[in-house]
Amino acid sequence: MKKGLRQFLIVFYMDRLVVPVTGLFGVAFIVGGILGFMMGSPLIIFQVGTVQNIIHLASGLVALICAALSYNAAKWYLIVFGLLYGVVTVVGFVNDGNVLNIIQVNEADNYLHLGISVIALMLGLSSPAEE
Repeated sequence: MKKGLRQFLIVFYMDRLVVPVTGLFGVAFIVGGILGFMMGSPLIIFQVGTVQNIIHLASGLVALICAALSYNAAKWYLIVFGLLYGVVTVVGFVNDGNVLNIIQVNEADNYLHLGISVIALMLGLSSPAEE
């Protein structure tokens, strides 16, 4: 397959995923925040606390709003969200689980944040500016 066609197909399909993935992030974070309050820490293998649960609920709400508003709002959510979670990932790994003295994370959290950051940045940065 020629390079140009392959790049076109990647952008074509990534473009179609921006809004649904932003909405999926929204639902996942809201559910995670609610379960964190209900079940406490650890939530499965992830360390959670009150501040983290509030952050998850707020992130999820903003994601749902952006997904409902427009393609560009969802795209910018993914970029900003991906960058923020990338910073949280690096700080979590470097500071042995202490993120700015605000939240505590464990190794599973760090790898989850890394995955979320990579997915969000890949989608946000590889999609065209406007639909």
